[in-house]
Amino acid sequence: MQTIPFEKLTLRPHFLWNNQWLVLASGDFKAGHFNFMTVGWGSLGTMWSLPFAQVVVRPTRYTYEFMEKYETFTLCAFAREYRKKISLIGSTSGRQTDKVKASGLTPCEAKVVAAPVFAEAELQIECRKIYFSDLEPAHFLKGGIADNYKENDYHRIYFGEIVAITGAEKYLAAD
Repeated sequence: MQTIPFEKLTLRPHFLWNNQWLVLASGDFKAGHFNFMTVGWGSLGTMWSLPFAQVVVRPTRYTYEFMEKYETFTLCAFAREYRKKISLIGSTSGRQTDKVKASGLTPCEAKVVAAPVFAEAELQIECRKIYFSDLEPAHFLKGGIADNYKENDYHRIYFGEIVAITGAEKYLAAD
């Protein structure tokens, strides 16, 4: 694992979100107060001249409480061999389950932010929140989007400035 400047980060964004998934973590690792969940919707890019990661979290998710309380979050990508563990993380709640024990993953201290990263991750993206907004169903322009919200539990969108990236060589663009 090596430090990767945002300008040298190389990945297939749609594949990463839609097929590989990511683990979103928020909280304070040193205080032992954090939670994490699997995410498959989001984006990476540039906004306000800053590198950013954008994630969405429903208010019904336990991780939402941590995203609201803490200023930082992380996104971690894992090799295919971790797919079952990542699926488990997305289908169980930290309110009722010790997801660290259940998944067998190893949370650890991030380089810059308070939120944890995972030792097994092949890509670790550390972010500091810079903006949030709630999805407004009246703004959906494409039919069928509202079908994702049968319970009217519309996501809160969080933008985080990317402050550090660590990853395997495959995520580092060659000059």
